Amino acid sequence: MLDVRGGLPKHDQRSVTRGWYSYAARFRGEGTEARRAWRHTYVLRILIGDVVSAALAGLAGYLVRFGAETTATHASTWAAAALPVIWVGSMLIARSYEERFLWVGAEEFRRVFFAAMMLLATLGTVSWAFRLDVARGFVILAVPLALLLTLAQRYAHRQRLHQARGRGQHLQTTLLVGHRNAVAALDEQLDREAFHGYRVIGCCLPTRQFDPAADAFNGLPVLGGIDEVADVVKRYEVDTVAVLPCPELDGPALRRLGWDLEKTRAELLLAPAITEIVGTRVRIRPVCGLPLMHMERPELTGHRRLTKELFDKTAAGLGVLFLLPVLLGIALAVKVTSAGPVFFRQERVGRDGRTFPMLKFRSMVPGADRMVEELSDDSDGNGVLFKKRDDPRITRVGKLLRRYSLDELPQLLNVIRGDMSLVGPRPPLPTEVEKYGFDMHRRFLVKPGLTGLWQVSGRSDLSWDDSVRIDVRYVENWSLTFDFMILWKTVGAVIRGSGAY
Repeated sequence: MLDVRGGLPKHDQRSVTRGWYSYAARFRGEGTEARRAWRHTYVLRILIGDVVSAALAGLAGYLVRFGAETTATHASTWAAAALPVIWVGSMLIARSYEERFLWVGAEEFRRVFFAAMMLLATLGTVSWAFRLDVARGFVILAVPLALLLTLAQRYAHRQRLHQARGRGQHLQTTLLVGHRNAVAALDEQLDREAFHGYRVIGCCLPTRQFDPAADAFNGLPVLGGIDEVADVVKRYEVDTVAVLPCPELDGPALRRLGWDLEKTRAELLLAPAITEIVGTRVRIRPVCGLPLMHMERPELTGHRRLTKELFDKTAAGLGVLFLLPVLLGIALAVKVTSAGPVFFRQERVGRDGRTFPMLKFRSMVPGADRMVEELSDDSDGNGVLFKKRDDPRITRVGKLLRRYSLDELPQLLNVIRGDMSLVGPRPPLPTEVEKYGFDMHRRFLVKPGLTGLWQVSGRSDLSWDDSVRIDVRYVENWSLTFDFMILWKTVGAVIRGSGAY
């Protein structure tokens, strides 16, 4: 068995690059409490931020409504002064300071929004019931402003935390439990999204799946068998245990493991068999006295699709009008700097497998699509998609357009025509579709998108397996909220230009 406090075999380069052993040495002697000490400071900071946000909102609402020469009523003056206390009280009732709702995910922001709506309703009801003369203009100004300021400061704190985790700070040690393939997949996922703060220190595998003399697999130290999880947690003071589905950990075994971990400070995470389904589609409901997990159908038809199409066409139309000077400027630059047409039309596959002509500003020399075979032996793509970092076919203006995805803007016209959506899977070529497996055909249930999870997750830097996983995840979990989140993240991805070539 590998001693995680010792050195790593020299041949295991991946473990060296992960820096796991130096990390373990760094925290030797520190327990879970010490590694979680930063959390109290974080919660205190966002609480102070909430107080400041509410105070600023109250002052702004008061000045806007009544002016410097005040004519405010007694009740309105007290409401402005008490808003920070009332605001924090609402946040406490909505449980927006509980650590399990912080750090990542949208639950924290949903609770803040719920608290604001609850406060508005409460103020209206109390003012009416007790005939308090609180100015409605003040309430309508102050509460929404407090909401915006609170969301902004919490988002800023979260971004700083994610950056600190990227530097190796504020991490929690994590032990993976399950079969080899599942453990390796989850390890890679946690490594890709390091901002979540899970630092994998090793794994526990079924006894028949590892050789105790082999030390590690896939760059992960094997710290014991599945029946030794509790002992491993106590020995190395593990903060989090992530358990993947496996026959060895059935109901009774999981229950006993939960009881054993109650004697430690470790958190227990259980991964469902289907990990790409978000919580909105999963419900725990009692069936015959048993709590069973129900997986709802993805909502791909009906009024939600109609709402999405209406939003897409309206936003795309407004986008064309707003960006018209930019579009004309790009068209002129393409025409003046290289011979050939301004637009590049290419057949792509859309919803239900129907093809359509996709528009782009031409960023390559004329006839570039016929040169793919000559360059295919030197592709930087993922085995299915042809990509080349230093593509000789790209024009000088084309490099700038592709760097910031400006060549994609004419696809707003495809959105208006109904061929594409603002957000969706990447529109594939017919030659790519011929290589698709069964899972990838799931993407044709929705329209391809001008942007999507593929754009905010690395674009051309993604492996083929990651591309499949991301496209299927979008189709399975589509919602307008999900689309808005992707649109927001697209701005950052375009500015960074990651994976754009």
